Amino acid sequence: MKTLTTTEELAAFCEAAAHVDYVTVDTEFLRERTYYSKLCLVQLAMPGEGEENAVLVDPLADGLSLDPLLELFRNTAVVKVFHAARQDLEIFFIDHGVIPEPLFDTQVAAMVCGFGEQVGYETLVKKVAKQSLDKSSRFTDWSRRPLTDAQKKYALADVTHLRVIYEYLAAELERTGRARWVAEELGVLTDPETYITRPQDAWQRVKTRSSSRRFLALVRELAAFREDYAQSRNIPRNRVFKDDALTELASTKPATMEDLGRSRLLLREARKGAIAEGILKAIQTGLDCPKEDLPEIDGRKDQLQVNPALADLLRVLLKARTEQSGVAARLIAPASDLDAMAAGLRDVKALTGWRREVFGEDALRLCDGEIGLAVKGRDVEVFEI
Repeated sequence: MKTLTTTEELAAFCEAAAHVDYVTVDTEFLRERTYYSKLCLVQLAMPGEGEENAVLVDPLADGLSLDPLLELFRNTAVVKVFHAARQDLEIFFIDHGVIPEPLFDTQVAAMVCGFGEQVGYETLVKKVAKQSLDKSSRFTDWSRRPLTDAQKKYALADVTHLRVIYEYLAAELERTGRARWVAEELGVLTDPETYITRPQDAWQRVKTRSSSRRFLALVRELAAFREDYAQSRNIPRNRVFKDDALTELASTKPATMEDLGRSRLLLREARKGAIAEGILKAIQTGLDCPKEDLPEIDGRKDQLQVNPALADLLRVLLKARTEQSGVAARLIAPASDLDAMAAGLRDVKALTGWRREVFGEDALRLCDGEIGLAVKGRDVEVFEI
């Protein structure tokens, strides 16, 4: 189990990897005590068997630069293979401004190939590679050195079995002609906007029951302050104050430090100093916000007039198409899309790209009364009206 601890060793591996068709990649990181993930280990493997051509890269080693790896990520002649890549890609984009290209995510490919929704790596290892994983090192502190042999073996397994899984899924996509489907799904993962968190938009992730625009303005300002404070100090946002404390502050509107002291949910550290000052300033900003700049919640979906009979028919059609295509129903069209279509909306994901081919076209015809559904034995069949 080879661990690379120098830039020269990493450069030699990446030079060799530049001449193969693909390289599998995984990372180990910590995020419990920070806002941004701390990269602790990178696992890489070129085509081969067992631990052949597989290495661990120690980004915590003194003097090691990841520049050779970043250059490999930019090399469009080599496919970079991940499983459930989002968190890995976020690390490389935030730390280095790089998103690997071209990208292949085996979780996305597995969903398209009929393995169900958000299939786990362990499941694919069992079903495709016919192997089992040692899970004993799953919950470990990857920042501690030296790494044990058990930790190294666990980490390497995340890229060695991935080679078999990738080759199987790539062949399956070629056989079924669904490679384009995966490419469409990867559009979100390769979009830099996916990994940018803007403080002014943070309020939209806070769940509230109030539709009061003034209340929402207070939530917006408090969430923006919390996000900015957490980012600038690289601490988890909940260490500043949690969502329940945020909504309490938006309701009670404290104006002084003494008022903050009466909060039931605010952490002790947030009742003084920079956090307390930021809270009071955010509340005042929300209270002073002009009416025309107050935020609004899009309530259109809450006001939809859903045709329940049509929604049920769409569910039957979706089930039929799911069984025919082998693709998970929620990947093709979540329940919210079906209800939106049954209410007359057409701006839904289920009516775009490959989803339109598999389900959307017939769904539209069903909504327009051009086709009907019939049951023959265990099968649902479409007939023209």
